[in-house]
Amino acid sequence: LKVFLSSLFFPSFRPFHVEPTNIVSVNDDMQRVTDEASAMNKRIHYYSRLTSPADRALIAPDHVLPAPDEIYVYSPLGTAFKVDSCTDGYGKNSSLVTIFMIWNTMMGTSILSIPWGIKQAGFTSGIILILLMGILTLYCCYRVVKSRQMISLTDTSNWEFPDVCKYYFGSFGQWSSLLFSMVSLVGAMVVYWVLMSNFLFNTGKFIYNFVHDINVTDIVPGTNGSNKVICPSAASDHPPQNRTVMFSSGNRTGFELFEEWWDKSKTVPFYLIAVLLPLLNLKSPSFFAKFNVLGTVSVVYLVFLVTVKAAHLGMHLEFNWFTENEFFVPEFRILFPQLTGVLTLAFFIHNCVITLLQNNRNQENNVRDLSIAYFLVGLTYLYVGVIIFASFPSPPLSKECIEQNFLDNFPSDDIMSFVARIFLLFQMMTVYPLLGYLARVQLLRQLFGSAYPSLFHVLILNLAIVGAGVAMARFYPNIGGIIRYSGATCGLAFVFVYPSLIYMISLHRAGQLTWPARIIHISIILLGLANLIAQFLL
Repeated sequence: LKVFLSSLFFPSFRPFHVEPTNIVSVNDDMQRVTDEASAMNKRIHYYSRLTSPADRALIAPDHVLPAPDEIYVYSPLGTAFKVDSCTDGYGKNSSLVTIFMIWNTMMGTSILSIPWGIKQAGFTSGIILILLMGILTLYCCYRVVKSRQMISLTDTSNWEFPDVCKYYFGSFGQWSSLLFSMVSLVGAMVVYWVLMSNFLFNTGKFIYNFVHDINVTDIVPGTNGSNKVICPSAASDHPPQNRTVMFSSGNRTGFELFEEWWDKSKTVPFYLIAVLLPLLNLKSPSFFAKFNVLGTVSVVYLVFLVTVKAAHLGMHLEFNWFTENEFFVPEFRILFPQLTGVLTLAFFIHNCVITLLQNNRNQENNVRDLSIAYFLVGLTYLYVGVIIFASFPSPPLSKECIEQNFLDNFPSDDIMSFVARIFLLFQMMTVYPLLGYLARVQLLRQLFGSAYPSLFHVLILNLAIVGAGVAMARFYPNIGGIIRYSGATCGLAFVFVYPSLIYMISLHRAGQLTWPARIIHISIILLGLANLIAQFLL
């Protein structure tokens, strides 16, 4: 997983830095700089030595220097955005900005599945698991941040975590990190396609009914009153489709035709292709990076929506520690690994944390700022998950009705939910091309040496990614399941295995590996493996 998606290094030297070209790799890597760039680098450094450092007469003007590379970071189901590279060897962000960037990068659409995950684990065990997974993933992230410092006699200032993996594990580390990176990216893009289909369907349905003055009642169990909550899963074992009853003096034939051509799984996922496939083929996604603020707006609005809904619905809790009744679930359930799978991706930022912290002005505060950011992320997940679960009206509805996307528990004509879907739809449609760009750069650069070898190569890759999203939206539109599978898979490598193994290897080489450290980190690896296996058993 390369976070330096348009470059292979951070340009931390003035006027610019060119990697030595006379080093022969055992992997016979291709030369990563041109002869012209190498010659220019030598010429500029030669002229810079002809005068004293204070004399700027022979300093190369900016127009002859290479343009700064575009660097993007992402967190699956969080957000993706462009990062300004560090200059003069230090970052420019304050601790407050760094904390917010980590929170903003990590937070995303996985928040929609947290209430469902708590329902699957049980209310009490769900809260405990969110706290424990937050602490565990924070520690593993701390090990990622410290991994470069444990390599001596080598300049690692421009390294990211995949470079560390390659240093310790060779080509296996390089290609396995690419594999798990692609799993996280493609998994996130599939979830985005399912959610965009859902939000586009409900948004279109709301607009059509409003324009044609149609009062539609979903044929699903639900509460009465102005703050209606529905239970789509009770009507069918399959995700809710266009099951409605119409009360209108309008043309019934026109309404039935609309429902036939505006179906959540049969038609809407295909409509998205016309909009998103051309965007995926663009060479640079810089334009979409400008909409990163929408991710923050969406999360803040979701917290506001949850608070308002809970204020109107009230709290509905009953503690049954091991037994299940008609309306409530036990406090501890055997399905708890489904929540741990979701949380692995929800707390996942290990792929880009070094880049984010490298821009921190006060490097000595990195660990503190990372810990504060994790605390805020965990607090946000806890607030949304607990409030939605506790306020879900039981009775008359069972807690089992909480959907994998909790917005599905509000009807399509709910105004606040409509606004939330609009925000999330637009945000995802801007982040999706960024994720596609990152997948293209990582895979095609490794295979062909170029992020854009030809339109044909790019189109084939994008068709495969879009096809996976359409297929899932059509036949398996369960975002909770997709999140936990992809989260447990990519988390096994980047969260549990690589940080622990690298730490143990570095201690062993220094002669400092103790049995307690060995037992603790082997246990972390086994927990990650058990987390992955459990997803396929439950």
